[in-house]
Amino acid sequence: MVTSAERQTHIKNRLLAGGKAISAGAFAKELGVSRQTVVGDIALLRARGEKIIAQPRGYTYEHPSARTAIIVCKHMPADARDELLRIVNEGGVVKDVMIDHPLYGQLRGSLEIATVSDVNHFIKKMEANKGMMLSSLTSGIHTHTIAYDNEAQLERIKASLRSAWYLYE
Repeated sequence: MVTSAERQTHIKNRLLAGGKAISAGAFAKELGVSRQTVVGDIALLRARGEKIIAQPRGYTYEHPSARTAIIVCKHMPADARDELLRIVNEGGVVKDVMIDHPLYGQLRGSLEIATVSDVNHFIKKMEANKGMMLSSLTSGIHTHTIAYDNEAQLERIKASLRSAWYLYE
């Protein structure tokens, strides 16, 4: 039987190797434990300071971007796919979504959406789980942290969002 420390080392090493996100279910199968055991191991790793993030496709290590910007958007939930596509089609990465909730304060969801495939996966998963966008709690107002390569790219992202009336200014 694999110990907790051995599982955590395995999880950490696999995530540090990079590549695609790995789901808790995939780790559970590899390690011969339950998905919930893996979730607990990841929580323990995070508590020790490991920068592991959950995204729609599974877990990855957080790779800080040299350039990020926070943009404020407002739109209906049905426009989320278009909004995300506008960002990734200009080469941006949607790191997260945040809202200011009147009861809980700031709520953040890690996204790490970088490609059209990521957008499609996120939207399909949201629909399959009958999920609600965080922005539905705040009349459509939300922020995204966007990773980008240069200022011109960031301006193209903003211009695309502005042309659809998604950018809240």
